[in-house]
Amino acid sequence: MSQDINRSSGNLVSQTTSKVTFATLLVALGIIYGDIGTSPLYTFKAIIGKKEISEMLVLGGVSCIFWTLVLQTTVKYVWLTLKADNQGEGGIFSLYSLVRRFGKRLVIPTMIGAAALLADGMITPAISVTSAIEGLERINGFEEIPVVPIVIAVISLVFFVQRFGSHRVGKAFGPIMTIWFLLLFIMGILQIIQAPHVIRSLNPYYAYQLLTQYPHGFWILGAVFLCTTGAEALYSDLGHCGKKNIRITWGFVKICLVVNYLGQAAWLLNDAGLFLEGRNPFFEMMPQWFLLGAIIIATLAAIVAAQALISGSYTLINEAMNLNFWQRVGVKQPSDTKGQIYIPSVNATLWIGCILIILYFKDSSHMEAAYGLAITLAMITTTILLAYFLLFKLHWNKFLVGLFLTVFSMIEISFFIANVVKFKEGGYITVIAGGIFFFVMYSSYFARKINNSYTKFEDLGKFSQTIVDLSNDEDIPKFATHLIYLTKAERRDQIEDRIIKSIFAKKPKRADVYWFIHINRTNNPYTLDYEVSELVDDKVIKIILNIGFKIQPKTQLYFEKVIQDLILNEELNQHLKNKGTTKYNPTIDFKFIILQTYLSVDNVFSFKESIVLKSYFFLKQFALKDQEAFGLDRNNVTAEYVPLIYQPVKSINLQRKKTSNFYQ
Repeated sequence: MSQDINRSSGNLVSQTTSKVTFATLLVALGIIYGDIGTSPLYTFKAIIGKKEISEMLVLGGVSCIFWTLVLQTTVKYVWLTLKADNQGEGGIFSLYSLVRRFGKRLVIPTMIGAAALLADGMITPAISVTSAIEGLERINGFEEIPVVPIVIAVISLVFFVQRFGSHRVGKAFGPIMTIWFLLLFIMGILQIIQAPHVIRSLNPYYAYQLLTQYPHGFWILGAVFLCTTGAEALYSDLGHCGKKNIRITWGFVKICLVVNYLGQAAWLLNDAGLFLEGRNPFFEMMPQWFLLGAIIIATLAAIVAAQALISGSYTLINEAMNLNFWQRVGVKQPSDTKGQIYIPSVNATLWIGCILIILYFKDSSHMEAAYGLAITLAMITTTILLAYFLLFKLHWNKFLVGLFLTVFSMIEISFFIANVVKFKEGGYITVIAGGIFFFVMYSSYFARKINNSYTKFEDLGKFSQTIVDLSNDEDIPKFATHLIYLTKAERRDQIEDRIIKSIFAKKPKRADVYWFIHINRTNNPYTLDYEVSELVDDKVIKIILNIGFKIQPKTQLYFEKVIQDLILNEELNQHLKNKGTTKYNPTIDFKFIILQTYLSVDNVFSFKESIVLKSYFFLKQFALKDQEAFGLDRNNVTAEYVPLIYQPVKSINLQRKKTSNFYQ
């Protein structure tokens, strides 16, 4: 009850993440680079595959990787996308919140991008941990070790500890990733010294030569793309680290990645022979005596990557719920660490998805086929949203925005086409998973839109005197001292007709004060303030709660805080100033009415509306109840069930059959 809902958290977050210290740089290394940082485990192995090793393939592969990191990661994400700072927060929903008023159709790309990121949350832990554990096969005596059970055990442990919070383990993430990147750098340098000519592959000519002259060279882009799959995390974790910390640490990370890729290229040209034959260049270039230690470090880095994707998925779903893109589900805060949340249903879904992927593909080589296809869609949608941001928020010249859109659309569409060929090889797994996530978002969002379009609003002023008369009618038993309804009406003078019907139902609800609370989701992530309008003095009051899209509502606490403020400012009646409803009980008597809607059978739909609405109400059965979603205690809530009639049946062809006289 002491929570200050007038406080603006956005500035606090911005100030915290804008600092640059050794500690903040270490945190940035530990939080955001797990995915892209573990890409050397499998990227070059995927590029070579079963192809004959040649100088054109190896040097061209390194060149493609380097320029992908330069253009896609550095220019697009680190330089441009980080400019889309929404009160210190990043991610596709933060970007959408900044630009949604400039284009109504942006909702579909946003859903596609978010669904692709959730699908990525399944495959990244699986491929990262599997690639690391597979290194055990290179140790003498462990050649036949069963990798799958070990991977499942590690992944399951990571998902299991989520319920306790990762804040303690998270303190070690920074040092782990620092050691990992230093390992990448040292291993790469040792190989480059033996074949320094590989540095010439940084010339973009080698990438051009591979794509145009090597047989089927263009399709190699599907494997090259694996080097930048974690780029979205740089933007998604903006709120945890701040753009300055990300930009500084990326310089260090990029150097370590490029040096390691060059080192793998040197090993391939010097020691690999004609074919890779299932070997992993990352582990092959390491001395035997250090291999076990490297595998342990790689596994820890893979766990960091898995943790980052899992935590990111929680944040994504939480934002999706608050923007009406997802059914409401239970959200817990396992620790006092700001922003750390745990969503059991998402945790279970991702865990099951990861295990099924591991059991289905069995090794990282097959997982590579499923990886990348979904994330290319996420990057394309980010490009679309970012173009709107550059044009309407940063006011870039239309020519420059068009140039940006053209260049990066060509790059990402090329990656997408190159990844499409992976569809039959396993890409369909992530497409199906992303499609399911997209359908849930689509049905949740558009069912609410349909619902709102058919919701009837009434002028509250027309009923104000009747409400006052009911309040003063002592022949009607008092339902509560304070009666509170949650309303979708944005205007202070409007209310849903079903709320009016609820008040004046067969048993009218008499109260001393009638409150109508509207929750307004703002584009800023941490807004938390309110507005009060007295429509009838001390009798009919409307509250607008302005809540940021990252905040989980605690409506009951907010209401109690509002009453405290009104009493303190002497804006309420004398019986409220005493802070008690009766002399026997010092606490304020209030009751929330929640109107639980269901789909009436008295409806006729188009095919599209039928699918959307029925899917929405089916999924709603498994979702969080409204009182829990809005932060209300059950003992202060009364639920009422209201049929939703969108398009009632206009005529019924029911005819009476002629029969003999009833009395004969």
